[in-house]
Amino acid sequence: MSLSISTHRDLSGLHQKAVLTLAMLAVFVITGCASNKNIEVAAAFNDPADAKLSNSAPAASGQADTAIANDASDISYESTRDSAINDTSQTASTGSTAPTNKIWDPLEPINRVVWDFNYEILDRFLVKPLTKTYVAITPQPIRNGLLNASDNIEEPVNFINNLLQGKAQDSASSAARFAINSTVGILGIFDVASFMGIERKEEDFGEVLGVWGAGTGPYLMLPALGPSDIRSFTGRVVDGYIWPNTVLADPYLIAALAVSVIETRASLLEQEEILERSLDQYLFVRDAYFQRLAFKVSDGAIKQKTEEEIEKEQDDFSDFEDLLNGS
Repeated sequence: MSLSISTHRDLSGLHQKAVLTLAMLAVFVITGCASNKNIEVAAAFNDPADAKLSNSAPAASGQADTAIANDASDISYESTRDSAINDTSQTASTGSTAPTNKIWDPLEPINRVVWDFNYEILDRFLVKPLTKTYVAITPQPIRNGLLNASDNIEEPVNFINNLLQGKAQDSASSAARFAINSTVGILGIFDVASFMGIERKEEDFGEVLGVWGAGTGPYLMLPALGPSDIRSFTGRVVDGYIWPNTVLADPYLIAALAVSVIETRASLLEQEEILERSLDQYLFVRDAYFQRLAFKVSDGAIKQKTEEEIEKEQDDFSDFEDLLNGS
């Protein structure tokens, strides 16, 4: 019996490693290892990873909203792809640092259906009412403590992903934060490390792949999870296998995710009017997501795409587009 259990665990471990390996290979194959250090478009509307970025969201959202208003009639994937080079050339000639808002969204028809479900049904009838109730009845100190504990669980993830990017100092900060907050801070409820001047250095494996040269791949609107892309989705899967996520019971992980999602939604309640005013809410969220993603990968260094980079991405995705079109 013990031999059978041991064999089963070994096979399970091999299966998990195989899934991760194939997922990582898929990212590099589909994206063609394209560089994605440029900034395209500010914060995601429904991404738990950006719960503490609400202060920068209004300005970024304003940029995205303006861009959408000026380009509302040009929303198809084909027209977006074909006009990318011209828009980038114009940006280079004028010296403007505004994002081009030209991204890859070959699954747009499907993504729009998912977006409608997420925003018009799931958010309207569940997430938003739950968030408002939570904010109304939960004292701010308790909210802070729960969010701190949720963030503390991710510090080992930050430690490894900073290390994989060669950020030794940031990696050390993540390790120190986890050690201090898990002990003195009572399982992360109190952010003692920040009080001591040790800043949070949040990184995920999707950002690691971006730094290593992998492009984002096609844009994905995931049911309930919101905006994503192949690279970021792969990063989420990999991060889920990093301790302590592998040893914590599911109820704790679900509770941590719920707190993060609710706090993210709460931080966006005051900005909802901007979304409602946008000519195309789907484009608004998509562009904001990619701008924030590029900002995170580049650590805030804004860089415009060159014509060569855009042409390379077109070549990399031509086969994928043909496959979707059935040709």
